[in-house]
Amino acid sequence: MRVRKATSGDAADLAAFGRRAFHTTFASENNPDDLEQYLDTAYTEDRQRAEILDPAIETLLIEQDGTLAAFAQIREGPVPACITGPDPIELWRFYVDHSWHGRGVSAALMGAVEDTVRSRGARTLWLGVWERNARAQAFYRKHGFTVAGAQIFVVGSDPQRDFVMVKPVPGATRR
Repeated sequence: MRVRKATSGDAADLAAFGRRAFHTTFASENNPDDLEQYLDTAYTEDRQRAEILDPAIETLLIEQDGTLAAFAQIREGPVPACITGPDPIELWRFYVDHSWHGRGVSAALMGAVEDTVRSRGARTLWLGVWERNARAQAFYRKHGFTVAGAQIFVVGSDPQRDFVMVKPVPGATRR
């Protein structure tokens, strides 16, 4: 397994991977039109290239034998009022291909996320996770996150409730 920072040359693969992972994870519980509208906005090659090049976003990839197995995106930006810890940063996206579940990829990616967050000087890591995604919530709890509040995440035209989860970042130094 190899963890690396994405480059603009990864945009097409990342868009295809993100689209597939989001669809696989959420299609069964979403209106197909809303899901397609979201995917057509969030996971285009141009959008992924712009995110990769954005200095406020860091995109991490895990590859095995040249195949993308997982990715995460960390994003600096607005913080919900329920996040009160110092120097917060968002774990915006975290997706592992279903064929890699249970094989240590998720834990390796979370470790890389925490290392990256530390290097950016953040001391609080937060994320939004759909209230119906019990598997992801359990994974985040296992990695030290607790629920701090809730926020809305819109899929197409469907406003959905996400739990906002938070954890302190061990070993981070003040910016």
